[in-house]
Amino acid sequence: MTGRKRRRAPPPTPGGLLDWRDATHWSWTEKPCRYCGRPTNLRDSKRSPAHKVCAETALAQQAADAVDTYQNGTL
Repeated sequence: MTGRKRRRAPPPTPGGLLDWRDATHWSWTEKPCRYCGRPTNLRDSKRSPAHKVCAETALAQQAADAVDTYQNGTL
């Protein structure tokens, strides 16, 4: 073990944009985005291929769905 710690990206701030400046969000290998299917070198926090804009859109949709579910009282 080398003693170097792998840094994690900070969690997104509510209503804010994702911060993907950390090198862990980059891969030299292009893979299809998990949301739109177009090729990308970017990786999300779980190392799945994803464009930043696609990931932000998906998070916004998930938040809207959660609010809707909470307000309607359906689980």
